[in-house]
Amino acid sequence: MSLCMGCMREIGDEVKCPVCGFDNSKEQHSPFLPYNTILHGRYIVGSVRGTNGESSRYIGFDKQTGDAVVICEFLPMGLFERDNDELNLNVSFEDGDVYRKLMNNFISYFRTISELKDFSALIKIHDIFEENNTAYVIEENQDLIPFEEYVERSNGHLDWDIARPLFMPVISALEALHRRGLGHYAISPKNMFVTAYGKIKISGFATANERKRGTPLKSQLYSGCAAPEQYEDNFPIDSITEIYGFSATLFYALTGNLPADARERIKDSRLLMSTGTVRRLPPHVVTAVANGLQVKRENRITDFDDLRSQLSVSHTAQAIQEEISRTANMNVKKSDIKKEGGLSHRSVAVIAAAITIVLLTAAGILFVMQNPFEGFFLDNNNNATEASTEPWTGETIPKYVGLTYDEAEKQAKKTDNISLFRDIDEDYSNEYAEGVVMQQFPKEGSELKASGEISITVKVSKGMQMRELPAIAKKTVNVAAKSLAGEGFVVNAEYQYSDKYDEGDVIGYKDYKAGDTLEHGSTVTIIVSRGAEPTRPANN
Repeated sequence: MSLCMGCMREIGDEVKCPVCGFDNSKEQHSPFLPYNTILHGRYIVGSVRGTNGESSRYIGFDKQTGDAVVICEFLPMGLFERDNDELNLNVSFEDGDVYRKLMNNFISYFRTISELKDFSALIKIHDIFEENNTAYVIEENQDLIPFEEYVERSNGHLDWDIARPLFMPVISALEALHRRGLGHYAISPKNMFVTAYGKIKISGFATANERKRGTPLKSQLYSGCAAPEQYEDNFPIDSITEIYGFSATLFYALTGNLPADARERIKDSRLLMSTGTVRRLPPHVVTAVANGLQVKRENRITDFDDLRSQLSVSHTAQAIQEEISRTANMNVKKSDIKKEGGLSHRSVAVIAAAITIVLLTAAGILFVMQNPFEGFFLDNNNNATEASTEPWTGETIPKYVGLTYDEAEKQAKKTDNISLFRDIDEDYSNEYAEGVVMQQFPKEGSELKASGEISITVKVSKGMQMRELPAIAKKTVNVAAKSLAGEGFVVNAEYQYSDKYDEGDVIGYKDYKAGDTLEHGSTVTIIVSRGAEPTRPANN
């Protein structure tokens, strides 16, 4: 039986899979397992589906059941080495204790998830075992629709009557996890999938060490869904953190857009919601989502029962409904009408704010929301006021785009009330060199007030995605490896005897030549000379 390493369907003598299009002629390079590796005597390893700082997931095949599975391998980046064609992870003596502790946490975490079999939103775990000096989790594999695609197919957003039955089981699953002292902490559209039966499945599970800064693992956080405290070193994360990510994902489902990055919202916590969204959503849902997305933890929904209650309780008072209708249809000034005939951000904000005020008053809620909608503010007496429309004549935010990150950081330090943050999500760019700021928020020229700090988030370029292999022949192996690493390549070395090259000098590339173009991050093998082959003594 010949299986496609991309989808685990039988393909016979085919090289390119007729089902998924995967090219089975290529190899899978370290640190990932080679194709067709057999684990635990029954699981066949296929291609990598995704990776984070703690683990990697492969498509796999269970020889015992004949089903495709997902194989999750504990791979804490930076704490091990694995050469091509090797299975064992090599861990240094210095990292041994940390590595073993992290692996035990990983195993314990997934054993707990495996016990929660009655929650439809959680993945089913079939097996957990140790092998190759690491640990493996065998998860169910289903034909799933990515949540982002599901929302896109639904006109770019979900109505509440569709979103409610999808998201309520997620609350129950997260609540069950937290009762056992665990969490997901990366609920986001990218970690949600929809089954053929219209149920949500949560993916992207990892221990808490992977979902916050300041741990031995390289953290993976999702911009727009990660709570502010997850960007602080070793800040304790809990159900309040989880509720932020859940609310951000629900906000995406209902509006088609994610909230701004939490680091930006620390100084500007407003949320944008269109007039159409405000009109079609139940008012209590608008309020619940805003409460779940409070930047300050003390103002955020604190437990899953409260979250469930706020999303479920429908305010039926006719006076409230009439007030909402009146507010949504009130006349606006000509200056507030956009050219295309829609409402401006300011008008939308006033509508949303009015709804929120009515609901908070009717429900007897005693806290003040932190500017959840653009253009709406609260003065010292908690009275609603519109944002000033006077043109700004004071200082403005400098331009950081085009500077290296180090240069931008130095420039920001010259201004006392500017804090510069680096976006963990970097992008390739043909315009900006690696390490150069390619985007900033707020943008250059935005208002810079004299009092109070302002946070500016910058996105740094990863450089061009496709890189040219430099000439390395006759260079020492250290010089060649440094040159390739500087271009973003992962370097392996093979050694062979040569009469033309001194020992330790590079002969050339294996499978490639100087000038070839490869994707950034590709693994490249170089051939290094052992020097001339020793002559064997003649037999007497």
